[in-house]
Amino acid sequence: MIRHIVFFSAADGVSVEEVREGLMMLADIPHSQHFEVGRNLQTDPIAGPAADLVVYAEFADEAALAAFKAHPTYAACTTHVRPMREMRIAADFTANPPQG
Repeated sequence: MIRHIVFFSAADGVSVEEVREGLMMLADIPHSQHFEVGRNLQTDPIAGPAADLVVYAEFADEAALAAFKAHPTYAACTTHVRPMREMRIAADFTANPPQG
């Protein structure tokens, strides 16, 4: 399984909710096994730049993730959200199977 995590911050003057609604366009893409967009609770006591939103998705494999990113809705979402965001940091990793 591939876990896909992306952190976003809203640009000055843009509401976090507006960015979240734009990112929710991705929920319509059929290639993920799980997809959600949530607000960062910002409970970390260490000061520094903080993300406003987190996109979390799970994919069966790298081919499913690639199909997700190749979907036309992904491009439309990027075009819509990019001008509203300040920061974007993405990470993809292979989940470790349970030991036992």
